[in-house]
Amino acid sequence: MTQLFPLNPAMAATELPPVMEARRWLSGVTFPADRPLINVSQAAPLDLPPLGLRQAIAEAALNDPNAHLYGPVLGLPDLRAEIARQWSGAYDAAITPEQTAITQGCNQAFCAAISTLAGAGDEVILPCPWYFNHKMWLDMAGIRAVPLSSSADLIPTAAAAEALITPKTKAIVLVSPNNPGGVEYPAQTLTDFRDLARRHGLVLIVDETYRDFDSRSGRPHDLFTQSDWGDGFIQLYSFSKAYRLTGHRVGAIVASVARLAEVEKFLDTVAICPSQLGQIAALWGMRNLGPWVAQQRTEILLRRDAMITGFGSLPAWKLLGCGAYFAYVEHPFSVSSTEVCKRAVAKASILMLPGSMFQPQGSPEGERQIRIAFANIDKDGIAEFFQRLAKFNP
Repeated sequence: MTQLFPLNPAMAATELPPVMEARRWLSGVTFPADRPLINVSQAAPLDLPPLGLRQAIAEAALNDPNAHLYGPVLGLPDLRAEIARQWSGAYDAAITPEQTAITQGCNQAFCAAISTLAGAGDEVILPCPWYFNHKMWLDMAGIRAVPLSSSADLIPTAAAAEALITPKTKAIVLVSPNNPGGVEYPAQTLTDFRDLARRHGLVLIVDETYRDFDSRSGRPHDLFTQSDWGDGFIQLYSFSKAYRLTGHRVGAIVASVARLAEVEKFLDTVAICPSQLGQIAALWGMRNLGPWVAQQRTEILLRRDAMITGFGSLPAWKLLGCGAYFAYVEHPFSVSSTEVCKRAVAKASILMLPGSMFQPQGSPEGERQIRIAFANIDKDGIAEFFQRLAKFNP
């Protein structure tokens, strides 16, 4: 590889994108006709959005002149208002449109939020296993990601986090339902972290990308119910999963008005405004696809149950967490998780991600763990996955 000069040392120290790295393992591999690839490496939906949503995008592209122009930096007012309305109902809270903003995907929401509260030399606490893009952005920004070990059920505790806080700590980041672990954090866990953040003058960021596929009924937490919730809490969300809008890049931030004034600086510099067509699609989806999203949730939860049952039939494998889009497991082999996943491509026609991509470098836990993104394989595909896994020996 050609050496680059000059090169930002923080960028040079950032790991390669894990999903892209895993895809390179497919290079040169020919899969037998009777054993096609089962790709459980990425959670992004592969199916098209429903026809009505695609027609709404086409209609806007053809007949709405504003769909092709710059829009407000913080997003379309109607979409922000719809988020505020629906979130207020879902969380039994009073959220205003001015407390919402639209971003080019949830990753950008995270980058924007972090950029308003931490800089080079600061620290942000991330529970392990972590979402790798969160870690990558902190590395690029020169912010130290402080790993927080989780318990055996992949649920972190505020007590453990408190021991990691230093004068440089600015925020704690949680993802629930979790990526990569799949677990749903109990409401009390989130309350404990909120109270911890407040005691120490920190910000709690909760990424709820997979909230539409939570198996529980009712609000998942009470973080929005206090009138001053915006003082130390930021919520992130993605429209990619619920409405299959991955290619349109639409995410959201819910935070205080003062925080969003700082977010606006970041968004104006990076993207100027979110995609107009993507926002139009998200708004149409919020207004028209409630029953359809509920059906998708039911299907995902059925696949989750199939994964739990499948690993129950493989006692050598240990299921650590399962829910929403992901199963997170401990493999039974003597080689590293990276080697297991690489060899599974050729020997079983399965593409998975090793736990080492979700843990600190050199972590012994990461060498034993694997993430399986099962949302894109149906019941028959899951059955085939377990038949292959039962026969697989690296």
